[in-house]
Amino acid sequence: MLEMQQKLMLSSYMELYDLIIPKDNLLRQIKELVDFDFIYEELVDKYCLDNGRNAISPIRMFKYLLLKTIYNLSDIDVVERSKYDMSFKFFLDMTPEEAVINPSSLTKFRKLRLKDTNLLDMLISKTVEIAIEKEIIKSKSIIVDATHTKSRYNSKTPQQALQEHSKALRRAVYETDESMKEQFPEKNTETSLEKEIEYCKQLMDVIKQNDFVSHYPKVAEKLNLLEETIADDLEHLKTSIDEDAKTGHKTADTSFFGYKTHLAMTEERIITAATITSGEKPDGKELTLLVRKSRDAGMDVKTVIGDKAYSGKDNIEAAQNDGYELISRLNSAVTQGTRTKEEEFIFNKDAGMYQCKAGHLAVRKYLDKRKSEKTNQNPRMKYFFDVEKCKCCPYREGCYKEGSKIKSYSETLLCDTHSEQAKFQETEYFKEKAKERYKIEAKNSELKHRHGYDVASSSGLIGMEMQGAMTIFAVNLKRIIKLMNA
Repeated sequence: MLEMQQKLMLSSYMELYDLIIPKDNLLRQIKELVDFDFIYEELVDKYCLDNGRNAISPIRMFKYLLLKTIYNLSDIDVVERSKYDMSFKFFLDMTPEEAVINPSSLTKFRKLRLKDTNLLDMLISKTVEIAIEKEIIKSKSIIVDATHTKSRYNSKTPQQALQEHSKALRRAVYETDESMKEQFPEKNTETSLEKEIEYCKQLMDVIKQNDFVSHYPKVAEKLNLLEETIADDLEHLKTSIDEDAKTGHKTADTSFFGYKTHLAMTEERIITAATITSGEKPDGKELTLLVRKSRDAGMDVKTVIGDKAYSGKDNIEAAQNDGYELISRLNSAVTQGTRTKEEEFIFNKDAGMYQCKAGHLAVRKYLDKRKSEKTNQNPRMKYFFDVEKCKCCPYREGCYKEGSKIKSYSETLLCDTHSEQAKFQETEYFKEKAKERYKIEAKNSELKHRHGYDVASSSGLIGMEMQGAMTIFAVNLKRIIKLMNA
């Protein structure tokens, strides 16, 4: 029975764990902190309990994925390390002498068992539950922000992505044994993805035949990465770069190709909610969902702290209606009260420009005061778009007039529309609470630089959500343990 396979097998060597693994070992502390039975309860319906071969415990498979995230390892490398690393074996509920899984099982687990599972909300809710139980969360405030993750292909063609991986692998081999260059197959010179995949496979076969070189750590790491890329994303490689990734803007002059993770975090730096979107989506639109998810996870939200991206009229009204304070400074370019096509043109606070429905950013803006000076009306800001992009845009019908030399969008700047919020942001309470916002910037940095969240590990929005779920789960657990030990 699958349930019985969860239980730790008996072994005369079990006492080794108490001798070898110290009390302050991270994996020991996570194991003691978290009851992973919730994983079994969530996934048991995806297994056949009375037919076929005995399945590997879903808890063990999940823990393998957690180890991958904590230590930033490939499938092959995490399984390889679990052969000899006693802390890994202990965490995985293995006996010291027990054999490890086949690395391919992890791919099947991700695609078959975790499919259609709301892993992101489930894992965040579990860590919030633990934090509340341990009385770690004392504040009633959440800090909101968005961080970007570049697509693993970063606007390159699939063939270019494979070429980069194979180049890195060859370079690692040359540093170990330069003479192997003579054994390598000829590089693919055709603009054919199939030919490039074939070349990569031939290259890997040659390297694997040399036991010394292929087992050299630096080479093995690049070899596993190339092999896993082809195995995991072959279907995506054959169809597109990354269909779900989109171009977003960090500033008016810089952009990225990938995804956004919208986060809510307590003042104790525990992430309480997250949503993941393509890169062009605006930050402010996710606020109400982040508040609702945080409350569903068990947070008592009385205050929300964010930057100017969250100071839109809808968000201010939502805060008033839902009973929480919004610590977000007004921006005259965001908090407009009179403009048309609000759903089609959205303000991008990072670039300081509006972007259209297609995700194209305005190229310049102009403050028109002439009419306001004559009629005593509020001034208008005009934003101008690149007409060449408008001509071939899939949304041009009803938006761009054929033959027109300009495409602009205007807004009326209403400086007194949000007088209550304007007064609120001048209070000492508002200013003190606003100082807490820096904490989420540090959390974004931790996600990216310590856990590889700056680049997507696979293709597609589903893969990005899975990466986000595991990364946030690991980061939250580490934070809880740190606060418990403080």
